[in-house]
Amino acid sequence: MCIEILKNYGCTEIDVSKILDRHPSLLKAKIPFLESKLQILQRLGLPVSDLVKILACRAKFLAVKVKEGLDHRIQYLENLFGSKETLLRALLQNPSLLNYDVDQKLKPCIAMYENMGISRPDLVSLIITRPMIMLHSSLTPEKLDYLKKSGLSKESKMYKYVLSLLAVSRIETVRLKIANFEKFGFSMEEVMGLIGKSPYVLTLSVDKVQRNMTYVVATMKLPAKLIMDNPVLVHANLERVIRPRFILLKKIKAMRLMPQIEGPMMLTALRMTEKRFLQAFVNCHAEDVAQDLLDAYRMAKGLKRLAEASKLPDHKGLLF
Repeated sequence: MCIEILKNYGCTEIDVSKILDRHPSLLKAKIPFLESKLQILQRLGLPVSDLVKILACRAKFLAVKVKEGLDHRIQYLENLFGSKETLLRALLQNPSLLNYDVDQKLKPCIAMYENMGISRPDLVSLIITRPMIMLHSSLTPEKLDYLKKSGLSKESKMYKYVLSLLAVSRIETVRLKIANFEKFGFSMEEVMGLIGKSPYVLTLSVDKVQRNMTYVVATMKLPAKLIMDNPVLVHANLERVIRPRFILLKKIKAMRLMPQIEGPMMLTALRMTEKRFLQAFVNCHAEDVAQDLLDAYRMAKGLKRLAEASKLPDHKGLLF
C-alpha cells in the first residue's frame, strides 16, 4: 500500500526503490499518517518533480513522528522565510528543514544569529545559500574573538558571511587554516583581515592554500602579502589557471611578444575568463604564433598534479 501511495504522488519505480532502500521502515508506516504528510507537502504547491526530489533525498521525515506536527513546522518555516515561494526554494536546497525541531533547533539558531546583528532578510538569504547553517551553527568565545579580529562592523556587507562561516566551522579547522597562512609570514590580524575582505578564503582547504602560496612565492617570485589585495591567488585553481597562465607568460616573454603579462597585468590575467584570456594574449598574434602559444598553454594545462592519481580522498564530514 505504501508503494502505491508514493506512486500516486508521482514517484516512479526507481524513486520508490531508492526511498525504501534508505527507509525500509516506511513499509510499516500507517497509511493515514503517511498520506497526511504527503498531502501537506502537496498543498505547499510543490511541482511533482520537486516533491519527488525531496522524498528521494529526505524521506526520513515520512518515517518518523514529527514532534510538533508537520503543519505547525511548515507554518513556522513559512513565517520565517516570509512567503511560500521562498520556503519552497529553501526546502529544495535543504529538505532536512522538514526534520528540524522548531523549539530545540530552529528557534535557538535564529535567535543566535539575530542576537549577533543579522537581520531576518539576511538570515533567510544565508539559510538558502548555506542550508546546513541551521544544523551546524555554534559560536564559542574563540570564534567570537576571531570575528572581532576581522575588524568588521555589523554594518559591513561581509560581516554576515564571516560570521556564518565561523559559526559552521569546527574550531580546530579554523585554527589549522589560520596557522597555515601564518607559515607564510602573516600575523593573526592580517589573516583575519584577509578573511574579512574575502570570507570564502575560510572555505579553502589547507592543502589548496599551501600549494597555491608555495607556487606564488617560490615559482612566481611574488611576495606572499600580495594576496591581501589579490585573493584570486589562493582562490584560483593552480593546475588549470595559475600555473598554465604563468608558463604562457614566460613563453611570451622568451619570444619577445607583446603584450607582455607581467606586474599588475599578471594579476588581471588570472581574473579573466578563459575566453577573454585567450583573446587578450593568444589570439591577438599571427595564426602560426597563436597556435604555438595555444599548444604550449594546453600542454601546461595537461600537466597532472604530482601523485594526484594515488591521493586518497580525505573525508572529515563538514567541508569547513
